[in-house]
Amino acid sequence: MEETDPIAPLIAKVRSAQIPEGLSQKTLERLNQLTALRQSPTFLPELDRIGRYVDWIVALPWEKRTKDILDIQKAKETMDKNHYGLLALKDRVIEYMSVMILKSQSREIARAPILCFVGLVGTGKTTIAASIAEALGRKFARIPFGGMGDPLDLRGQSKAHAEAEPGKVIKALRSAESKNPVILLDEIDRVTDEGRASIMGVLVELLDPRQNQAFVDHYIDYPFDLSEAIFIATANNTTGIATAVMDRLEPITMPSYTDQEKIEIGRKYLLPRALLESGIPNGAIVFDDGVWPQIVRPLGFDAGIRTLERTIKGVVSKVARMVVEGKTQTITINGENVKEYMPQW
Repeated sequence: MEETDPIAPLIAKVRSAQIPEGLSQKTLERLNQLTALRQSPTFLPELDRIGRYVDWIVALPWEKRTKDILDIQKAKETMDKNHYGLLALKDRVIEYMSVMILKSQSREIARAPILCFVGLVGTGKTTIAASIAEALGRKFARIPFGGMGDPLDLRGQSKAHAEAEPGKVIKALRSAESKNPVILLDEIDRVTDEGRASIMGVLVELLDPRQNQAFVDHYIDYPFDLSEAIFIATANNTTGIATAVMDRLEPITMPSYTDQEKIEIGRKYLLPRALLESGIPNGAIVFDDGVWPQIVRPLGFDAGIRTLERTIKGVVSKVARMVVEGKTQTITINGENVKEYMPQW
């Protein structure tokens, strides 16, 4: 029985992939060297290691990008659909898109300002970043920094390590399947004290368009051009962010919501979304105007809307059970029965 060559499929995969010529030649040389180790006890582990490496490099979007939707009216509609208020922030996004439109007409690449949304938990920092990606027609990827303590989490580990893998930046690009996504650097102020200095050093490179044109992940070990990506950062406060990083950011304060704003958000955004997710027809639950203050403040003041969202979902879940049990099809939440439907905290 003729023995199959386990290296041949890897060589064919590299040759057929759309990857940089230098990386292709480098990988093919390593595969050819591997053929000399067929009788070595290290052959199979090395074959597995280089097989995983090949899978990574051929999956990366070296030249794959999405086409921007440079339509200011559509951008306004997208942001208004997903977010109530935030007029100054929306205006800033529209201003940037206007620059992109003018640059595209002259066939120049527009360098995005690196926005950093600063605000308390639940004020919409993460979701506004996703809306910007949707408005531009770009893919969206998120890199969480909360609890990160090692710069290798961003840069990856060398292939010399048995369990090595790429860092979160390369993983985000593979997930987005595009070299020009919107990449959210979420909660960059919440890295550990031990790793803060070295992680901030990597961020300086990531956020500098003169340096990120050739970002080298230790695992991939070949420059990747990040200059077309749009980076957006979030933070609860800027105290723990290095000065060199702040110099590259355009901080925008996310305001706390007033009770009246929360009522509008609950009515227009959160309640319809909760009804859709639960399968209850729109209009099956009606909140009297007088109960909204209790819905908004079940536990006192909250700068964001996460408590409000949980409260509305709790009410909707209880009504969904009643519908399934055949007890009702519509319900009005008023001052007399609101406590029956409110979640028990």
